[in-house]
Amino acid sequence: MSSIFRKKSINNISSDSAHGNGLSRVLTARDLTFFGIAAILGAGSFSSLGGAVFNGGPGVILLFVIVAIACGFTAFCYSEFASRIPIAGSAYTYAYVSFGELFAWIIGWALLMEYSIGNIYVAYSWSDYFTTLMSKCGWEISAHFSTSYMEAKKAFESGATSGEAITAWNNAPALGGLKIILDIPALVINLLITYLVYRGVKESKNFSNAMVILKMAVVTLIILVGGYLVFSNGLTHNWQPMNDAGVNSFMPNGFSGVMMAVSGVFFAYIGFDAVSVLAEESKNPQRDLPRGMIYSLVICTVVYILLTLVLTGAANYKSFEGIGDPLAFIFEPQNLNVGWMQFLVAICAVVAMTSVLLVFQMGQPRIWMSMSRDGLLPNKFQEIHPKYQTPGFSTILTGMVVGIPLLFTDKTFVLDFTSIGTLFAFVLVCGGVLLIPRRPKQEGKFHMPYINAQLIFPIMLIAAAVFLLLKFPTYTDEQGIAHSGYFADIFDFNFSGNEEYVNGKLSFMDLATVKIATIIFWLTCILLALLCFLKKYSLIPLLGLVSCLYLLTGMTKNNWAWFIGWLVLGLAVYFVYGKKHSKLNNN
Repeated sequence: MSSIFRKKSINNISSDSAHGNGLSRVLTARDLTFFGIAAILGAGSFSSLGGAVFNGGPGVILLFVIVAIACGFTAFCYSEFASRIPIAGSAYTYAYVSFGELFAWIIGWALLMEYSIGNIYVAYSWSDYFTTLMSKCGWEISAHFSTSYMEAKKAFESGATSGEAITAWNNAPALGGLKIILDIPALVINLLITYLVYRGVKESKNFSNAMVILKMAVVTLIILVGGYLVFSNGLTHNWQPMNDAGVNSFMPNGFSGVMMAVSGVFFAYIGFDAVSVLAEESKNPQRDLPRGMIYSLVICTVVYILLTLVLTGAANYKSFEGIGDPLAFIFEPQNLNVGWMQFLVAICAVVAMTSVLLVFQMGQPRIWMSMSRDGLLPNKFQEIHPKYQTPGFSTILTGMVVGIPLLFTDKTFVLDFTSIGTLFAFVLVCGGVLLIPRRPKQEGKFHMPYINAQLIFPIMLIAAAVFLLLKFPTYTDEQGIAHSGYFADIFDFNFSGNEEYVNGKLSFMDLATVKIATIIFWLTCILLALLCFLKKYSLIPLLGLVSCLYLLTGMTKNNWAWFIGWLVLGLAVYFVYGKKHSKLNNN
């Protein structure tokens, strides 16, 4: 049993990667920062931000700050690992060093959710904006060729009478009783991005940098024009909307409503860690990888906060229900009424999400390459193309992993599935830094500051608990620690059959899930405080671990059910193939 927890030493990993990896080192700190921005500023800001605003109102800004802090601490942990292990593999490689082989495999399997499955959502969103853009240019794409089959089927089964999805279902041609509905733009962009990544990182770098410059220019224009109109039209009252109780509030649905936006907000940040996957293509990874991650994260956090202020000022938060293109929506006639900005946003969205697809499509093949080096996957996954110097087979397979599910999935499923898998990976990266020994400072390398948390963390934990109970007396109700305000009720699921949580957005079973997750979170924090007192853990990775664990409390039962099922499938693959062929097992 102990063999599944065998670890690789940092020296061995670095030595293994130094022999014939064949990847071309062409990326600078600026390139890595641009790749980070390309990955972060995309589908989250141009698509999932609308749902987040609808759930949390203007208060969702607080969640962006919370998630940014969690990602910031996590970025420090990634940077620490990246400076010690400057090779491809990201969190998978880091887990191999700190937790051992089994957890490394689990992380590699979870990252498949972030990079490949996450790209399915981005491809759908890209298609939505591309279809809108083509429509504004006078070229209409048939609904049944720009909609996913599952979205159309769900619209039909729910009895929908209007919308693109039901139009696709009603007008689609049939073959042998099967309606022919597929999202052709999403399939085509996946094919083109796969080809570009297959050709080489240098070509991808130049393309990505150009798209990031254009994207940042248009986003800045959105903030300036939208912000000016919010103030000039006297719309600042939207930042204090009236809730269902008739009270004006920055958080109209309470803090629980803010936390319901976790999947959408966290998805907006997914991608900064993709920079660490490019370690073996960086000129000076031990210095530039940390800079690329941290710079891109800071820049995008500021952009997200400003965008959220503009959105929630331009229109009442309730109007964002079901809006998949929120940045274009605020410039529609019923809101700010700026037609040329709608067209510009559509162009920018297509560019933005193309860059996200590019970065994610680069990340997954390099993780598979690292897993193959360790024997956990067949040797074919680590083959380097002799001409293009890219992991050719893994790149093509990644394109298939993204492309095939486009035929039978939908955006909602992919969004929730991706966020929880990435958070899980972040938890293990932060926890892994706590387990590796401290090292002396080395010039030219990133070094995470050591702050002894022996007393600081327990005091912070007590202060946080006292603050929540005094400042937010309803916290226990909102977060699900107690349905009636006391702990004894925690496992009482005898709610009315159709009871909903937070204005009909969370079912009673999801409420029970959040309740249990929150209790586990606080118990884990208490355990960490005790271990911290005994082992003198470093504060930064500890705060990263706690922040990510807290975000996991916002996940629903469906998130957990799909994630656990995915892990079970991954473990089956590991025990059937990976464990037996592992290089550590055969040494």
